[in-house]
Amino acid sequence: MLIYEALIGDHRKLQDLMRRLLALPDDAVEVRQDLIEQVRDELIPHSRAEEAVFYNSIRSVKTAQDLVWHGFEEHMQIETYLRALQSLDELDAGWRKTAEKLQEALSFHLNDEENRIIPIAQQMFTDEEAEAMGEAFVKMKPAVRESGFMQNTLDLIANVLPPRLAAPLRSYTYRV
Repeated sequence: MLIYEALIGDHRKLQDLMRRLLALPDDAVEVRQDLIEQVRDELIPHSRAEEAVFYNSIRSVKTAQDLVWHGFEEHMQIETYLRALQSLDELDAGWRKTAEKLQEALSFHLNDEENRIIPIAQQMFTDEEAEAMGEAFVKMKPAVRESGFMQNTLDLIANVLPPRLAAPLRSYTYRV
């Protein structure tokens, strides 16, 4: 599978999960908690794998640099909304407004990727390269899903750093 197909497939899953979450009545607490967990379990692995495999492959290209850095920033913003949503849901306070902000930020980000970043990458990579990236992306997600919050935070930081600075951080594994 080409990296673009894998990314867009995940985007559609996330959009569907967010639509389902926001369609819930306020008293559907258990279903809401389950959907929030599903969003987390799709979003975090997608983001870390996308950063490591896709963003880091194109961030040195002049026409993509600003878009990629903006993508990293949007990942941080989206994950902040997700963490807030998880906390607010546990308190059952104001979850809907936060979910709406998450959906809005996510929609903006996905649109940017699909209409601005992916077209640049499609001009850069051969189908063989895009296929290899797609395989690496899909293969990486289960490992990310199994790691905890702190490890995912370290991975986000490593993904943003230049490769020579990221290597020591990538060799570190957070243990509780």
